[in-house]
Amino acid sequence: MEDKIKKVSIIISKGSLIDVYPGLIMANGARMEGIEANLFFTFFGMDAIIKKRMAKIKVATVGNPGMHMASLIGILPGMSAMATAMMLKTMDKLGFPPVPEYIEMIADAGGKLYACKATVDMFKLKKEDFCPQVESIITVGGFYEMAAGGQIIFT
Repeated sequence: MEDKIKKVSIIISKGSLIDVYPGLIMANGARMEGIEANLFFTFFGMDAIIKKRMAKIKVATVGNPGMHMASLIGILPGMSAMATAMMLKTMDKLGFPPVPEYIEMIADAGGKLYACKATVDMFKLKKEDFCPQVESIITVGGFYEMAAGGQIIFT
């Protein structure tokens, strides 16, 4: 009989909707299965936990091969806003909550959220800049300690 996954630690490093949602979906799914879930936000992925940015995350249309369009079209004014609106509408129809609500759901289900200290220092952020669901600001070493014995997923 195979061992079941008991813990996942998910790194969210990019700040577009198509980069943030997979980590949130995986963390929420883990908690629903009784799996310990830790989210480590670094670089632009931190937008998902910064109070003034978390509700304004957009779809990146430039340099995104998954958009199946030339990058030149992606730079046109309004393309990112249009792609974001379309994606949010579809996700709403499927029952996916907005990022701030997803963050709250994961924390309420026992998921733990952490901000990367190096990125916090680099962007001159403070604990007060983050949503209340962020447990703490930790180093990469602290992340590895917390992730020990589990699976690490990088989105």
